[in-house]
Amino acid sequence: MNAIHKLIDKYKVTLSPQSVNQFISIVERKKYQKDEIILKQGLTSRYMYFIEQGIIRQFYFKEGRDITEHFSCEGDIATCLESLFLKEPTHINIEAIETSIIYRINYEKFKILSNKYPEINCLYQAILEYKLIVSQKKADSWRFENSHDRYKRFCKEFPIVSKRVSIAHIASYLLMTPETLSRVRAVI
Repeated sequence: MNAIHKLIDKYKVTLSPQSVNQFISIVERKKYQKDEIILKQGLTSRYMYFIEQGIIRQFYFKEGRDITEHFSCEGDIATCLESLFLKEPTHINIEAIETSIIYRINYEKFKILSNKYPEINCLYQAILEYKLIVSQKKADSWRFENSHDRYKRFCKEFPIVSKRVSIAHIASYLLMTPETLSRVRAVI
């Protein structure tokens, strides 16, 4: 479970061997094929997903269009926070864009461990804080940046994704048409 140690290191949290073992006990490694749906709209999310290999995206449908909400690649955590917290069906789909190896972290068990082990609580808090910051940055980008700046930010924050994901998915994430994105890319 070297990937789990990478996850813990990413969030700069120190866990005792006992806490690491407890955390590993609630994690399940799963392989998803390209285009496989990991979480379907209408279901209630029960997991946080740590990506060891591959790229996944969160998306929804609006007026018949497929809109990408978020990308996650190696070393990232993906989740539908609203569904996890409220225990309600999600409006979001999660899909593997590439064949992906993902560690599913059972959220309820994670919360129980975080109440029992202060070190695991630090990891829990660090992950949630990171997810909230990522969401805020994206919202600020949509509100305050023009299309060129949004694309530059995307390439800086997601260099791997910008090279491995279709233009259509990137364009929908940036709230552009593929044609607009092609024009933006041509100038940058």
